[in-house]
Amino acid sequence: MSRIVLGVAGGVAAYKAALLLRALTEAGHDVRVVPTPGALNFVGAATFEALSGNPVTTDVWSDVPEVAHVRIGQSADLVVVAPATADLLARAAAGRADDLLTATLLTAHCPVVFVPAMHTEMWLHPATQDNVATLRRRGSIVLPPAVGRLTGPDSGPGRLPEPADVAALAQVALASGAGVLRADLTGRRVVVSAGGTREPLDPVRYLGNRSSGRQGFALARVAAARGAEVTLVAANVDLPAPFGVRVVPVGTAEELRAAVLAEAGSGGGVTADVVVMAAAVADFRPATVAATKLKKKDDPSEVPVVSLVRNPDVLAELVTKRAPGQLVVGFAAETGDEAGDVLAHARAKLARKGCDLLVVNDVSGGGVFGRPDNAAVVLAADGSATEVPHGTKDAVAAGVWQTVLPRLA
Repeated sequence: MSRIVLGVAGGVAAYKAALLLRALTEAGHDVRVVPTPGALNFVGAATFEALSGNPVTTDVWSDVPEVAHVRIGQSADLVVVAPATADLLARAAAGRADDLLTATLLTAHCPVVFVPAMHTEMWLHPATQDNVATLRRRGSIVLPPAVGRLTGPDSGPGRLPEPADVAALAQVALASGAGVLRADLTGRRVVVSAGGTREPLDPVRYLGNRSSGRQGFALARVAAARGAEVTLVAANVDLPAPFGVRVVPVGTAEELRAAVLAEAGSGGGVTADVVVMAAAVADFRPATVAATKLKKKDDPSEVPVVSLVRNPDVLAELVTKRAPGQLVVGFAAETGDEAGDVLAHARAKLARKGCDLLVVNDVSGGGVFGRPDNAAVVLAADGSATEVPHGTKDAVAAGVWQTVLPRLA
């Protein structure tokens, strides 16, 4: 059981901290909430105590024999501050210790994650940006805020990301350390495809696959957390959009092809630095699509025959049309057979497609699809292989980006 400190600063987004607290405790962590005095104007101490099972206090004078202002930070495996207001970021950057939360931040030796939430003008102010840069330089993780509805009618960057996204990234930081979420993709443009295409047979039926899109969404979420400008081409995915990510919904392989090529800059325009093809694109589609529903005949011997045609190879086309310096990452869901094992088939696919990296999933027995966890091997065109150990799909996404980054440099 990991010990997590959940810091809560005094902003209206503090109500989401209760949902984040629930997500972290349900994942099996021991969470102690340390709010600022202002935070308790939005959510009472009783709520945090009931959800965490731990006492809540805001000042250094409560339970003096425990020396809480030192012990809480020293014993933590992870500190998450959500929401982190402009005032809290300023006090943390200045090294203040004028309440229990800021004192805890000064004594923590574990990864520290700040999740900003404030009005757009406050986030964009040079003082706040300097404070963020200071905290990142010292090794803290400062996530970019989400873009959306703020307090009142205002909209823009400054919204607190959804608790599920924060919880997923907190798990990554807890498992892998602060380094995997540093802002090292800032200024980079990333395109990720996710989900599974559906090829219509008639107005009711389609040919599809079992991809849930979870791994692609995790790749987009982690890239955005690391500062990238991310576009997610999502094929038939029933998941909430990750924060800080622009989503382009598509249905068929042809729609996905057009969207990915356009977003990658293959036809001109702004060029992506990295394109990650995590979507499961159908290899075939029906040669004709019936205008009305295909009926079942009374005669059981009358079974319709469906003729198939090949879909375009989107990954191979991306490779041939990519801009200079653009990195193309493919995905391979493989099973072993009498002709070779999973990696043998994957290496043949890497050579055939010509991409820079190929992320290989062993899907024998239906593994990976729809599950919250994964494991992978990243094959490179230079012959190297990097194993990404079993973990949450966000942790696997972080491992994939760790392999991609040196090749971007």
